Amino acid sequence: MTDRPAEVPEDPIGANRDYWESLAGFHGRGNDSYYDVEALVAGERIMTEHEQSALDRATEGHGVAGLRVAHLQSHIAFDSITMAQDGASVTALDFSPTALERAREIAARAGVSIETVLAEATSLSGEEYASLHGSFDLVYATIGAICWIEDIDAWMRSAAALLRPGGRLVLVDMHPLANCVGSTDPLRLDFPYAGDGPQAWSGTGSYANADAPVGGTTVEYAHSLGEVVTAAIDAGMRVDRLEEHLSVAFDPRGDLLADEGDGRYRLRIGQGRDGGPGVPLPIMFTLLATRSA
Repeated sequence: MTDRPAEVPEDPIGANRDYWESLAGFHGRGNDSYYDVEALVAGERIMTEHEQSALDRATEGHGVAGLRVAHLQSHIAFDSITMAQDGASVTALDFSPTALERAREIAARAGVSIETVLAEATSLSGEEYASLHGSFDLVYATIGAICWIEDIDAWMRSAAALLRPGGRLVLVDMHPLANCVGSTDPLRLDFPYAGDGPQAWSGTGSYANADAPVGGTTVEYAHSLGEVVTAAIDAGMRVDRLEEHLSVAFDPRGDLLADEGDGRYRLRIGQGRDGGPGVPLPIMFTLLATRSA
């Protein structure tokens, strides 16, 4: 996405919703690098390695079959549909009506059924959603989720409210260090590592297609690993695992990293001790946590 700093709009959530509404109408139409609907409908594995590994760990290798899963910030619900194909009972939650409509359409094509709930992800601990509280074995959110959330404590309370006692949170997301990096050559750090208020951007394009004819003003927020882990604990969850990933099989930012020739993308800055490329820095992280009884 091509973007530049902008003034924070009066309604950040509304601005972000407008942007994601436009993405939901564009993604999965054959013009982006992420959302291959035909492959998903055919039953191909769409999840990234780190997402699949996190689910394997969270289910102790048993898989999601027979489990109730809440997918927060599901967008057009590719992972929801994949988990439904694997036998889970999945509820996709998102604040974009267009995204949820697309999710239902794609799920029907894939021959599975998913529930959808229109909701903003920090509001789910409220009474309006009491019917969902304590209903899920897993709460799942991945890659580009919490950067859109101002109140990470409220987000974690929402996740904990949805989980049954003993249920597990599966969060795979961009590492806050990687989020700081605007470019590697020249090195440009244009985003804070930790909570520093709203960061507004204006521009066009999508992480799945930099030339996508969508855009607007968006607002993002930084959360350090310490803030994320502490928020999970304060919400009544036990942190079971925190893993930082130094390489990935794709560029989650779309235009920051390059394939190093082995099918892996790594974030390197400057030179190493021998004058070669710098050592890899973390790109993504996995957090697994369990709701206390």
